Amino acid sequence: MKPWPYPFWFAHRGAGKAAPENTQAAFELGMASGFRAFECDVQLSRDGVPFLLHDEGLERTSNGRGLACAQTWAALAKLDAGSWHSETFAGEPLMPLQQLALLAAQQGWQINLELKPSPGEAERVGAGVARWLRQHWTGPAPLLSSFEPAALQAAKGQGWALALLREAWGDEALPLAQQLGCVAVVCHHASFGESAIAQLHGMGLRALSYTVNDEASALRLRAAGVDGLITDRLDLPGVAGSQQSAPVI
Repeated sequence: MKPWPYPFWFAHRGAGKAAPENTQAAFELGMASGFRAFECDVQLSRDGVPFLLHDEGLERTSNGRGLACAQTWAALAKLDAGSWHSETFAGEPLMPLQQLALLAAQQGWQINLELKPSPGEAERVGAGVARWLRQHWTGPAPLLSSFEPAALQAAKGQGWALALLREAWGDEALPLAQQLGCVAVVCHHASFGESAIAQLHGMGLRALSYTVNDEASALRLRAAGVDGLITDRLDLPGVAGSQQSAPVI
């Protein structure tokens, strides 16, 4: 397999559930908790500005309404993306990818960017984010992942490492990941185990798993040879401190 530059632990959406997901406050809290690698979700505004948001709609994690991709960044930038979580984070704005790029370069963070297109947006988001990264990203090279093969296909060939996301493991993931030029498959932990990980490693692919929030699952997957875990937990043993290699938990 090719060299793998990413730490073992990734903080889910910046800081799991301890702060408003995909915001600067979340990344700062994740860093303070010992993380140096982060998973987050990226979309494109109507006018092509990449920003962090998990849902297609704005209602759950902001005071906005409607599809995020249908709005300009000027409108999105005015939203409160923190009050839904707690009063402590009231007024926290949506985070543009530009801000994450700056912090990643300054801090040396490793980032897993999940391409999160709305229906019909896969090609625009995949190609648009990959182009934007070529022009603006100066930190450690991110890993681009997606559940949408069309988004990965659109990003293919632009110089970024790609990973196929799966809700459940199936053998069809192997040929699809190879077809897309992926370096890894990221699968939900419930259906992921030693056999799947061995198959991926046998084909020269890395294996990552989400969202692992208990020690038993982390130990099981670690023993099975997984290359990385994405977690909401900031307090799992082995998370804090150096993450240059897989810790024993």
